[in-house]
Amino acid sequence: MTSTPVDPTTTAAWGELYGHYQDFRGDLRGWFADDPARAERMSHTAGDLLVDLSKNLATDGTTELLVRLAREVRLPERIEAMFTGEHINVTEDRAVLHTALRRAPGTQPPLVVDGQDVDADVAAELDKLSAFADDVRSGAWTGVTGKPVRTVVNIGIGGSDLGPVMVYEALAPYLKDGLEVRFVSNIDPTDIAQKTAGLDPETTLFIVASKTFGTLETLTNARLARAWLWEQLQAGGAIEDDADAKQAAVRAHFVAVSTALDKVAAFGIDPANAFGFWDWVGGRYSVDSAIGTSLAIAFGPDRFRELLAGFRAMDEHFRTAPLERNVPALMGLLNVWYVNFLGAHTHAVLPYAQQLHRFPAYLQQLTMESNGKSVRWDGSPVSTQTGEVFWGEPGTNGQHAFYQLIHQGTRLIPADFIAVANPAYPLSDAEGDGKAVAAGADVHELFLANFFAQTKALAFGKTADEVRAEGTDEALVSARTFSGNRPTTSIMAPALTPSVLGQLVALYEHITFVQGVVWGIDSFDQWGVELGKKLALEVAPAVSGDDAALGAQDSSTQALIRYYREHRA
Repeated sequence: MTSTPVDPTTTAAWGELYGHYQDFRGDLRGWFADDPARAERMSHTAGDLLVDLSKNLATDGTTELLVRLAREVRLPERIEAMFTGEHINVTEDRAVLHTALRRAPGTQPPLVVDGQDVDADVAAELDKLSAFADDVRSGAWTGVTGKPVRTVVNIGIGGSDLGPVMVYEALAPYLKDGLEVRFVSNIDPTDIAQKTAGLDPETTLFIVASKTFGTLETLTNARLARAWLWEQLQAGGAIEDDADAKQAAVRAHFVAVSTALDKVAAFGIDPANAFGFWDWVGGRYSVDSAIGTSLAIAFGPDRFRELLAGFRAMDEHFRTAPLERNVPALMGLLNVWYVNFLGAHTHAVLPYAQQLHRFPAYLQQLTMESNGKSVRWDGSPVSTQTGEVFWGEPGTNGQHAFYQLIHQGTRLIPADFIAVANPAYPLSDAEGDGKAVAAGADVHELFLANFFAQTKALAFGKTADEVRAEGTDEALVSARTFSGNRPTTSIMAPALTPSVLGQLVALYEHITFVQGVVWGIDSFDQWGVELGKKLALEVAPAVSGDDAALGAQDSSTQALIRYYREHRA
């Protein structure tokens, strides 16, 4: 692979896209009226997902030019470079191999990168965490008093939290009876205090997830959890207040996801109970690694492997499907079109599935930590706008909150709508309301009626004449007119199974990758988070009362710290 990214603005396709944009007039009403085959032609399958791109602001010509752009910036070559383990994370000189975490067992030839048999390493770690999960689920693993685990508390932050939380919520119907998982991430002491409240220390297992075992927030919360465990066990008479008893308690109630075995041991965790992953797995791409240990416990190793199989299905589609029918590639390229030509700044993800209520938050890290860059992978400035602000909430909650802006505001906000045909909890409204909701109505059908209606309304809007035809007072016509031409992508699946969830996550991983390739940026480093963390350590003494450290701060920071010190009880 070349060490210099292709500047997209210098390609022939970019120039033609710009000319296309200058003449472009979105007309979804007209396009659908003139082209009955549009929806069929612009709908694609990837794994179990149906993805309808027809309500996007794009013509066949737009798509053809975007695919040409992808080839001119060497997207196919970059895809293959990622899957084969080339060091495409340039600033850290690393391979990018989250896809290796879900390769099919026994794939030939094995994947060997930098002299390591990646397949063998991944299989060994997966077998280890699976055996541990089985022990916890069966009751073979017990706390210091011999009681089985009833609550798992995962302590992590960033990718060590957002991924597991999202998957846990999404797959809650698969949770083993008698088990619960709680997640602690924020260094705000409220988080650990609330998550340990009401727990039985004798049946609680803590998982400390930190690859380096040095993340400030995670290790602070781990120490607080350890202190809580000792205090609670002593208060209940389960252990004595002596070093050996405390050490035994930590070994029975703490495991780690880390490769820093010396630090794990220093904390008191048995290194044999540490589950590792590799530097070629970025935190935001790690939910299908040992970071998912809490999930393997909650849902069982078989379900966890189903999740991996879903990731793999999307990986194989992305690697092998022609660009013209490659769903992650097309969605990523459309996002480039919206950002760089149509001026979009944000992107909404709107799951019509309550189980996916944490999915937008998960995507915020995946997309914005990956593509929030202003230099290319060779260190040169970017030549385009990069990144989007991803956000969203489940439907229909969002309809009663921010959809007004999407429908009638002045900003272009592309939106992805996600739904499943079969709900986890099929309920009917026996009574109905005698009006809009009939007695015995299938509530999921009512829910999905909103899903279908919203994308239709956003695409086609409502003209002034249509409003007038309803008998609306002329003074109110403009307020009740909807312009339409608000772009959406609809993603549907049969049900939210572990496999389907894996497919959804991998879909957005690869969408993010495609955009990064077009923009020429390294989507796999995150240097932007480092400065604030470093400064926090420098500011901490000033907060604690060090006047010399306070004097070294700027005037605004000094004033804020003085306010805190004056008002802290």
